[in-house]
Amino acid sequence: MTARRAIDFVVGPSEAGGRLDRVIATRVPELSRARVQGLIEEGLVRLEGARASAARRVFAGQRIAIEIPPPAPARPQPESLPLTVLYEDSDILVVDKAPGMVVHPAPGHLAGTLVNALLGRYGPTFSIGGEQRPGIVHRLDRGTSGVLIVARNDAALAQLQRQFQRREVRKTYLAVVHGVPPAQGTLDTPYGRHPRDRKRFTSRVASAPRRALLHYRVQRQFATTALLEVQLATGRTHQIRVQLADAGFPLVGERVYGRRREPSCERPALHALRLECAHPRTRQPLSFEAALPDDLRALIARLEERVRR
Repeated sequence: MTARRAIDFVVGPSEAGGRLDRVIATRVPELSRARVQGLIEEGLVRLEGARASAARRVFAGQRIAIEIPPPAPARPQPESLPLTVLYEDSDILVVDKAPGMVVHPAPGHLAGTLVNALLGRYGPTFSIGGEQRPGIVHRLDRGTSGVLIVARNDAALAQLQRQFQRREVRKTYLAVVHGVPPAQGTLDTPYGRHPRDRKRFTSRVASAPRRALLHYRVQRQFATTALLEVQLATGRTHQIRVQLADAGFPLVGERVYGRRREPSCERPALHALRLECAHPRTRQPLSFEAALPDDLRALIARLEERVRR
């Protein structure tokens, strides 16, 4: 494997006052500005030995050190990673995804994903539906734990995809939110990318080509927070996180669509509790459930303790 390459230089007088990312992109023309920004986000750029933002202004005489990792392999690599398997047969695999695990490789997350784990479990020939996302029918956000179903052959993949497209799959989540919403309700909104931040989504748009629909009920109420059971009718990216935040009830632990406040959690407090579908071959009804993980159990216990005080 090609080793990491190191580049080290001192900011010159003509570069003084420039943004860190622009100075590097000009000095190292083989790196695009987007690539430089990616390296900065990954912590592979040091200004005077410390991390700095892409927009940081630099001064003459400051030293910039850059580590350029070797090119990522074209295909995800098999890895021996722990998987909590809820059910498995010749057509499907159902897992309880751990919080923090990314479902499929993406820039910044090329290893340690569910796909890497699947390749490690079934071998590098497991490429149902494509090498980058073998068997993946749907996904959960990195911070979300819970039930996720994977196809083990092409026929199962096609049939499950049809069920998701026709909204025949029933998905139930548990969410701990700031604030206490009405006892039950429906959020039915347009849905699209945020107009100013293309990495985020929003339901606060006048119109959008996509619709987002979910139903919820308050399962437990605490002092200033609540535990919700959420039925997801559509499967938009970040949907539960966005719609609840836009409605004024951001998830505890939410950083992208909320702000840090107490009570806190190391990740958005969202768990895919249950998934119900038809078996892709036999068409028999199936239901899979994943127990609430330890971190969310501990969060709920803390909230209950506050109420008792």
